[in-house]
Amino acid sequence: MIKHPSLLLIGLFVTIQSYSQSPSDALMMKAGQACVLLDYSFSSFDHYWEGTKKRTNATVATVQRNAVVPMVAVSIFNNLNVFAGVPYISTGSTEPNGGHMVGANGFQDLSIAVKYRWLNKQFSKGEIAGLATVGFSTPISNYLSDYMPYSLGLGAPELSYRAILQYKFAYNWYVRAAAAYLWRGYTEVEREYYYSNGSYYTSWMDVPSAITAEMVAGKWFFANTLLVEMSYFNSKSLSGDDIRAYLAPIPTNRVHMEALSLFGHYFIPKAKGLGVIAYHRQVVNGRNTAAMATTGVGLTYFFNYKSIAQ
Repeated sequence: MIKHPSLLLIGLFVTIQSYSQSPSDALMMKAGQACVLLDYSFSSFDHYWEGTKKRTNATVATVQRNAVVPMVAVSIFNNLNVFAGVPYISTGSTEPNGGHMVGANGFQDLSIAVKYRWLNKQFSKGEIAGLATVGFSTPISNYLSDYMPYSLGLGAPELSYRAILQYKFAYNWYVRAAAAYLWRGYTEVEREYYYSNGSYYTSWMDVPSAITAEMVAGKWFFANTLLVEMSYFNSKSLSGDDIRAYLAPIPTNRVHMEALSLFGHYFIPKAKGLGVIAYHRQVVNGRNTAAMATTGVGLTYFFNYKSIAQ
């Protein structure tokens, strides 16, 4: 591979982020409604954690990453929504950072999810909602997972289980908590030997599963046309090893990450169904991960597909 340290981009491998009307929020569409999203995000970093030690990498300097995410959400019943998305990722030009490593681009993983609202109860001073999401993702292109920091993804199937609980106060304030278990399978790499707390003579790497937790505070403004959220996100691998000194990370590494985010969604009153999103996320602490900063914008469009069919 390479003789200088590389960086782990695990923070961006969660392909469907906290967009409004997503598998991780508490919004639900009514039966017969649908929403499409087209999102663009730009990420970069020049610091990372090798184990728990934060350091820089002069060889690869600043790493940049672009992602375009089309996503569709469809409401089958009032309490059941389904989602699907396929990100297109670009991790650099043909000669990034002085030509030491070439970038990669292509479609990453197909992600599908089902969200069910099992609790929706109103009180005199607020309302509470409980939801559960089951999701699955799998690579749809033959990208190299063992090519960090320019890999498009982890190259492994993932099955996720998420529980969501939200309480909405008066004056359109709300708080939300979510927790998830992410089971991950194996990824095939282009080598027959690797070291991960021991020697392995195989081309298959066991990608660590993880748990995540998220806390969100949000509010609707201007007659429910502007949504603003602030959130804290924490992800921890359940197994794995640390990046070895002066060597590239591999998909078996144990990854911990804490991030802060600001998100906004504006529904344009004069353009029925059309909305604009913008967000920024900063990884503030971690282990075997990058101090990634991500900024994104996108367009959403809500419509009644049953009316169109009729």
